[in-house]
Amino acid sequence: MTIENILAKGAADAVKALYGADIDASVLKPSATKKEFEGDMTVIVFPVLKLSKKSPEQTANEIGQWMVDNVPAVNKYNAVKGFLNLSIDRHYWLNLLCVIAADDNFGFREVDENSPLVMVEYSSPNTNKPLHLGHVRNNLLGYSLACILSANGNRVIKTNIVNDRGIHICKSMLAWQKWGDGATPESTGKKGDHLIGDFYVAFDKHFKEEVETLMKERGLSEDEAKAQSPLMSEAREMLRKWEQGDPEVRALWEKMNSWVYDGFDKTYHRLGVDFDKIYYESDTYLEGKDLVLKGLEEGKMYRKEDGSVWADLTAEGLDHKLLLRADGTSVYMTQDIGTAKLRYRDYPIDRMIYVVGNEQNYHFQVLSLLLDRLGFKWGKDLVHFSYGMVELPEGKMKSREGTVVDADDLIDTMVTSAAEMGADKFKDMTPEEAAEVARMVGLGALKYFLLKVDPRKNMLFNPRESIDFNGNTGPFIQYTYARIRSVLRKAGDIDLNKNAEMGEPNEKEAVLIRKIDDFRNVVADAAAGYSPAVVANYAYDLAKEYNQFYHDYSILREEDEAVRRRRLLISLITARTLKSAMSLLGIEMPERM
Repeated sequence: MTIENILAKGAADAVKALYGADIDASVLKPSATKKEFEGDMTVIVFPVLKLSKKSPEQTANEIGQWMVDNVPAVNKYNAVKGFLNLSIDRHYWLNLLCVIAADDNFGFREVDENSPLVMVEYSSPNTNKPLHLGHVRNNLLGYSLACILSANGNRVIKTNIVNDRGIHICKSMLAWQKWGDGATPESTGKKGDHLIGDFYVAFDKHFKEEVETLMKERGLSEDEAKAQSPLMSEAREMLRKWEQGDPEVRALWEKMNSWVYDGFDKTYHRLGVDFDKIYYESDTYLEGKDLVLKGLEEGKMYRKEDGSVWADLTAEGLDHKLLLRADGTSVYMTQDIGTAKLRYRDYPIDRMIYVVGNEQNYHFQVLSLLLDRLGFKWGKDLVHFSYGMVELPEGKMKSREGTVVDADDLIDTMVTSAAEMGADKFKDMTPEEAAEVARMVGLGALKYFLLKVDPRKNMLFNPRESIDFNGNTGPFIQYTYARIRSVLRKAGDIDLNKNAEMGEPNEKEAVLIRKIDDFRNVVADAAAGYSPAVVANYAYDLAKEYNQFYHDYSILREEDEAVRRRRLLISLITARTLKSAMSLLGIEMPERM
């Protein structure tokens, strides 16, 4: 039981004993005492006044005295109007430290076959280009959220939907046919996703040139020129052939997609993310198409004169949504309907979470309504984990112009920068060890910087700022962990026997123990709010608190054996908690730096 729950129950018991009334303990759950007041935790007694029929200060004093007399964790109190400030007995913190030390999974709840089943979808790449900085934030948020939900006792399935069909891939395929000259990843020495991305850019370049020529030679407007573009017509014809199962088009599609998947897998591995199940739009769009046509037959959709199929959502405060184009081809919404059906067929999901940027908020509003309209009761319960966009100081990314911030290039830059900035810290390592630590630090810097920000906010990612070994950064937390591990190696074995003499923690040590104990609340809060940032900033606060403790007090040179043992145990549990917290962000912790 956390100290918050112990005090809340004690306060509720006091109300029962003093005023003969039952009160929900959660109403009296305390929060940290403000720094300007004496005490550790504060209970607000205003909800009790109708029961006590006394002033706020008198009520607080009566409850405080009762708790000092009856709750072992409380050793004194002070009342400021209706605010009851409680001081926690130092021996409570020492006993708590020993309890935490005995729990290797402190802060994490157990998962069993009866735990809720949650599916988290993230990544969702298109097969016409490599992963970029936006995908990196998406993957890191999705993976971290999956880890956090698992730590809260959920069974979690990490899933990906690959957008492997549509006009975008046809553009790359057509460009390869026209200007590829048989290029392959092997012949060019390029990752497959990069190679295909080059042809997507090439298509756009030729398309723009064609549009400009049509505008100049035929006097057309830009929209008219785009509509009459032979190149775009060829791409649309290729898409129609693909949907009709044309053998030649399908063979080229399979070959080029295989190159892309191999490239994606390499990037995912470098990022440290993975998936339990991958769905492909080419498998799910027909399921969605069938559901839409069935909805059409049942009068839930309608068909326009040009043959396109739409849903009228005006009664729900939205507009009309296209589901099938006039030529019968599907849109993203149709695919998502089919994917949802397959997922709920494959797994008894209790909660479905989509990790998708906030520019798709409307899309998921519509998806929820359509699934519900089509008879899927779980439609209304889907969760859109909506996050903000990420940019570099140079500005927005535009993949079609070929100026995308490539994920692989970004990872390379981060690792190289970590090696350069940490050269003085890695000088006693072998080249292989230094390279491995630079990899951990570079990726740790990238992940932490992207995850420490409230996911709902747009953010600016500054690579150089993220690798600072001071301040609210991943490397600072990693360095703190490595520092503690160095202390522990020098100390040798630590006596974890709770009966071993360790004395009474001083005020600074009690604050640090309490901070460690907060970890279980942080893990729960991060899941409730779908926010890895809660974990990230807790890790920073804990590291900062420990560094102040390390600066103020001797550990290895402490002559009092009981005090030395206590401080080593605090150090051990701090390191373990930092590692657990960072693991929820997908960040590795080097043992040496």
